[in-house]
Amino acid sequence: MFKVNINAKEYASAADKSLLRFLRDDLHLTAAKDGCSEGVCGACTVLVNGIKKRACLLKLSQLAGKAVLTAEGIPAAEMRLYEYCFGQAGAVQCGFCIPGMVLSAKALLDANDSPTREQVKKAIKGNLCRCTGYQKIEDAILLAAEMRRSGTAIPQNRGNLHVMSEAIRFDAAPKVNGSGLYCDDLAIPGMVYAGALFSRYPRARVEKIDTSKAERHPACLRVLTRADVHCNKIGHILSDQDVMIGEGEITKYVGNILAVAAAENPEDLEEILSLIEVEYTEMPPVVSVAEARQPDAARVHPDMESNLLSLTRVKRGNIGEALRRSQYVVTQKYKTSWQEHGFLETECCVALPEGDDGLLILTGSQSVYDIQRECAQVLGLPLEKVHCRAPLIGGGFGGKEDSTVQPYAALMAWHLKRPVKFRFTRQQSLDYHPKRHPMEMEFTLACDAEGIFTAMRGVIAADTGAYASMGKAVVHRACVHAAGPYRYEAVDVEGRAYYTNNVPAGAFRGFGVAQSCFAIELNIDLLAEKAGLDPWEMRYRNAIRPGDVLPNGQIAGTDTNLQACLEALKPLYYANPKAGLACGFKNSGIGLGRPDIGRVLLSIEGGKVHVRTSAACMGQGLGQVMLTIVSEVTGLSAGQMVFEEADTVRTPDSGSSSASRQTLITGEAACRAAVQLGRALQREGALEALEGRTFYGEYSTETDGLDSGKEHPVSHVAYSYGAQLVILDVQGYVKKIVSAFDMGTPINVKAAEGQIEGGALMGLGFAVSERYVYADGYPQSKLADLGILRADKAPEQEVILCVSPESERLPYALGAKGCGELCAIPIAPACANAYYRRDGVFRQTLPLEGTPYCR
Repeated sequence: MFKVNINAKEYASAADKSLLRFLRDDLHLTAAKDGCSEGVCGACTVLVNGIKKRACLLKLSQLAGKAVLTAEGIPAAEMRLYEYCFGQAGAVQCGFCIPGMVLSAKALLDANDSPTREQVKKAIKGNLCRCTGYQKIEDAILLAAEMRRSGTAIPQNRGNLHVMSEAIRFDAAPKVNGSGLYCDDLAIPGMVYAGALFSRYPRARVEKIDTSKAERHPACLRVLTRADVHCNKIGHILSDQDVMIGEGEITKYVGNILAVAAAENPEDLEEILSLIEVEYTEMPPVVSVAEARQPDAARVHPDMESNLLSLTRVKRGNIGEALRRSQYVVTQKYKTSWQEHGFLETECCVALPEGDDGLLILTGSQSVYDIQRECAQVLGLPLEKVHCRAPLIGGGFGGKEDSTVQPYAALMAWHLKRPVKFRFTRQQSLDYHPKRHPMEMEFTLACDAEGIFTAMRGVIAADTGAYASMGKAVVHRACVHAAGPYRYEAVDVEGRAYYTNNVPAGAFRGFGVAQSCFAIELNIDLLAEKAGLDPWEMRYRNAIRPGDVLPNGQIAGTDTNLQACLEALKPLYYANPKAGLACGFKNSGIGLGRPDIGRVLLSIEGGKVHVRTSAACMGQGLGQVMLTIVSEVTGLSAGQMVFEEADTVRTPDSGSSSASRQTLITGEAACRAAVQLGRALQREGALEALEGRTFYGEYSTETDGLDSGKEHPVSHVAYSYGAQLVILDVQGYVKKIVSAFDMGTPINVKAAEGQIEGGALMGLGFAVSERYVYADGYPQSKLADLGILRADKAPEQEVILCVSPESERLPYALGAKGCGELCAIPIAPACANAYYRRDGVFRQTLPLEGTPYCR
């Protein structure tokens, strides 16, 4: 028997298991998160005799006579201080890493009540955060230290919420203290566990699958194969994703699932799955775009004529004539690679029977309605029989848009009639879920003798991997934004997405624009040299202004404020001769003529307004945005409102949390519902008089497709614009990032800053350090070697919000446009520009070679 003292209580275990598993599985203390079980992420941080340790690396036998402290054991008064400080500083986004951060902070402050920022950075270096950029977490810890020293009382929360304020998020406290539940934290009586057998080869014919030995294993509850699937093809845009590969079928990549098994204990699954015997005929995989585009290339999808998924063309003006009349012309090739999302909560789903013939699915997804639809297809059930709900979501960044684990949990729960949990390990998540698209680009940029852009031509080829995922839309956005936020006489951009036997590529923060922005912005730097202009002046002369024609033909709105963003950075740019600069822009909403609808239902229940929408919050603070808009319009206080989790029964379908759409589109729906509620309040005088009533708001954008034939199509309802400045230190590390953004009206200033800082650091990783390796059809990377930046390498950040006076007159969401993707877009070319100005080496691939981060 192994004894251990946890939070001042004595416990015992017959098995010498890891501390993390004992905490979570036996004691149901879930503040310590399982982000990797490899000792890398720090989400499971605890204190052992006051020293921070990673619970996943400790066995119970190592803890005899020692005192373990988890977030649940921190005294209530002390925890309230952390709740306030992390909330006040804007340090909480998805929240998955925060309890571990709090333990690291406590270990530091118990030993040193006056730490410097550098000491704070060192203290949390072992804790990864993918959302915040670390700066606001550091601010929170420094604030906690100051309040501890001075004995400052915790202020009371303010009542009403206001646009452009810095209110503490309503979900901050449960994320800080660890009481908030993510999918893997759920423990349901009678729950069993499922796991999958993945393909051994990226491309092979499956000749035979023999599950008999596995089924005879005493712990095996059931094995499911292709024959148990009603509909085997799913997908959000194109239904080409195989749920399982059956006998006689050809695998598309090593993430294909051949069988799913279930057991009472997750420890038994590996052995059960190893007993499944599979006979393959291995086939040469298609592992590059160069191979995929060959006329005689093997077809990744045998039923298709070629490996071409999509072709996008954006053309305006006479490109040949404009190039001939140009004074200066630059043509260069560029290449970007995969990038891993790195959300700390891996994919997880719990499915269980509901009613006599229904199913409840609990999962962290960017769209519960997409999961409902695809799981219903897989099972052959009517939509109304599949109920999907989202607990807290530990980050997404586009990576939780596709179905991953959900169909398998649903299948097993349907067959067993029991609750089932299916979760990817960290390594499975790295190996199998969609990444950022690798792209190869050739861009030509031209200008006249005065440095005014005349023409831009681009050719883009993207590796979309084994399945379409969001590939068509990603390449489309890459093309539409390829010329940047500038004026031209003529533009001609062509983009293709190709299937390969590599890991699928899909939605990722920036949605293709980060790649094409890298290429166009570096061409601008070269063209500026030819024209005798510096990079700032070149961009300023050509920056899009209100009333100008965007590269896709759309007229820039009166709120367009890129000019102000550049002006805000001008003093710093010229004060730092080696600083790097780049601009970017990003659409809000799906646009391009496609339906794009936000829906919000306000219901008065128990004297409170329930704000109901399926729009998912993965950490970006969408719930706070909705509450703030309703409070601003109605005058109700935060205490009079409840934001409900996404639920296909309770919340109306507001589409996926992607395409920088929810703040604008669902925000406007909330505004419309709130206007109705406000009028009713004026008539009735009190909220109690409205008990039982509902108020519904809906907003649908009106946009044009690329083939609309209009001279000036409205491709998107709005665009955000921005410029980023990168300043290097003497060693060549990034010392400071300054982001000047036009994101319309910021609903919550602290949240907007946090989004920008987190996106900028993610973009910095894409630029200088992150490398996801995939070779010959096989994944090679582990979490520890991805190159995700930690706090000690995170630079200082400054955010400048350039709010146009016209923003308040925008006909949606109180003038908000959003910034969740834009913040990650210009940073890579800004870094490349800084290094070019530093050492004269022109770098055309990402991550940038020959820097202190990547030698």
